[in-house]
Amino acid sequence: MKLTNHTALIEAGIETRFGPDWPGRRCGAKTRVGGACQNPAIEGRDRCKLHGGRSTGPRTQAGKARVVAAHLKHGNRSRANAEKVKQIRAKLRQVTLECRRAGLIP
Repeated sequence: MKLTNHTALIEAGIETRFGPDWPGRRCGAKTRVGGACQNPAIEGRDRCKLHGGRSTGPRTQAGKARVVAAHLKHGNRSRANAEKVKQIRAKLRQVTLECRRAGLIP
């Protein structure tokens, strides 16, 4: 049994690695340290697979609805809830004013 020359295999793969002299396009996304990502960009995109190069976002109405539902936490700051709170506070001010006029509260 003959052993394979590992250094020859390593030398053959150097051209395919993404070292500092690699001529292709890099991702360039900002890393946590503050530098640029050195991964290769996905073909036809500006980012690598780790920084959103593969993502195209939802295409169907159902997919877009799932995104909206995932971002809704509780609805306390929704337009409908804000209008409801505004009506409740207006009614409360009206009742308080009527109670003061009747002398029930100072």
